[in-house]
Amino acid sequence: MKIVRNTKYRKPRSDRWRPWVVGAFFGLLALVGVLLHRDYGVPWDEQIDRLNGIINAKYVALHLAPELAKREENFATIPDMSQNEDLDHGVFFQLPLVLLERVAGVNDTREIYFMRHLVTFFTFVAGAYVFYRLATWRFASWKLGLLGAAALVASPRFFAEAFYNYKDLVFLSFFTLAIYTLLLLLRRPTWQRALLHAAATAAAVDVRSMGIILPALTLGFLFLEASFRPLRRRGFALAALLYLPLSALFIVLGWPYLWENPLSHFAAAFLHFSRYTYESSTLYLGQQISILHLPWHYVPVWLLVTTPVLYSALAGIGIRALLRDALKAPLKWLSTTEGRHDALFMAWLLGPVLAIIVLQSVLYDGWRHLYFVYPAWLLLALRGVQAAQAGWQRATASTRRLLRVPAGMLLILGLLHPLYRMVRDHPYQNMYFSFLPGTVAHQLFERDYWGLSGWQGMAWILRQDASPHITVGTDLRTRTIVLLNSRLLLPPAERARVEVVPSPKQAKYFMTVYRWHPAPYPPSYGREIYQIQVNGNKILSVFRRPD
Repeated sequence: MKIVRNTKYRKPRSDRWRPWVVGAFFGLLALVGVLLHRDYGVPWDEQIDRLNGIINAKYVALHLAPELAKREENFATIPDMSQNEDLDHGVFFQLPLVLLERVAGVNDTREIYFMRHLVTFFTFVAGAYVFYRLATWRFASWKLGLLGAAALVASPRFFAEAFYNYKDLVFLSFFTLAIYTLLLLLRRPTWQRALLHAAATAAAVDVRSMGIILPALTLGFLFLEASFRPLRRRGFALAALLYLPLSALFIVLGWPYLWENPLSHFAAAFLHFSRYTYESSTLYLGQQISILHLPWHYVPVWLLVTTPVLYSALAGIGIRALLRDALKAPLKWLSTTEGRHDALFMAWLLGPVLAIIVLQSVLYDGWRHLYFVYPAWLLLALRGVQAAQAGWQRATASTRRLLRVPAGMLLILGLLHPLYRMVRDHPYQNMYFSFLPGTVAHQLFERDYWGLSGWQGMAWILRQDASPHITVGTDLRTRTIVLLNSRLLLPPAERARVEVVPSPKQAKYFMTVYRWHPAPYPPSYGREIYQIQVNGNKILSVFRRPD
């Protein structure tokens, strides 16, 4: 007689700790946002973004409750939709922020923008969690997934801009969500998952029209999946037929500008975004060049100089391993779920970059318009971690003993250096350059193009000068980002003391962030009495003009 004992399955110890570790990570990240969200200034576009939300709120109110809308105190002063100069940007994120202001009863501009910064950061945290889920699924390891999320957060520029870059970092979060819902749909095509992916697609498009590449990715990879899973072809075909009209419907519903004429208005918005004709210049590799004629290497160079070296090195290893498998046996590679996922990640990374290069689309302010491909870069870096682990296991015992210490030191340095810079450079992590000293970076690339340091400069002037009336000037082209936006975060009493004058010659103080003027200023601008440097890179100067 054989006795069979009833033994219960026990999860590995690491899996039992998973909910606690993951919860602690994202809980701590949210707490960091609460503690730091008041440290960042108002960037160039923030007033415009908020106005876009307000105009759309008025438009929606006029269509849904016109009599109630007209009773609003400031109704007549809000421009109509026809006067909106930011029509090419959707308001899926901006419109709820405006409604939140009203519900929360926040009226002072200082508190309004602080609240917006906190909500924006929470959105980034949600996006990082989705990225964790996506990476965990691809690599079948919650530890690698959490490592990927930590790398996203510990990317200094992305951490800083997660507080105030409504367009690009919010778009990154929604685009990542759309890729995750696409993977769900590819795994099992159901009408519920098609509906979910259509909603995620619309949310991304209604933040930035660049999200229109999502339907192309979806159809392409639905076809690829159906090619290798013939028993599911009917399900994939039905999912595609359901996904396309639902996406179109949700896009229109979430973007009020499209309500009256969806096709022509969307075409105009997308054309304006992709063929932006504003004539301006940017500092790139030490030369002032037109944003209408950027060299092909503009995006790759910006990506490499602003991404921690370890992340880029691992991404290079991951790309090499992926190409090795793909070129060695393409059909065999694509026949695996992992191979098709990696192909999707490569398309996510290279598709938009190659499109920008081939179409010669306009970019400015670094590579922020393509920030949404960065999660794909990190997924390839995690692929590099896997490849490095496999190579380490194949190495001989003597080789491992020889390389253990130097390899460990390089890894620790590569992981800790971005964190060190984030702490040391706070709140100007947006000025991070990975391997370039600040003294070199400021000669080659744009500095504080957001104008965030203007707030700290303004606050310093007010602390040093007790006069009831203070005049401050700057370069005419940067007047908005340096001075007008900086005043928004001052307490009302301090705000009333500052007068922004149109001409520097009329001002007691002259303040600059060196945007479009990388060279030093001559003595005629006065004596430099205050400056902000980040890693040796001067990003702001305050001059006291002669009396």
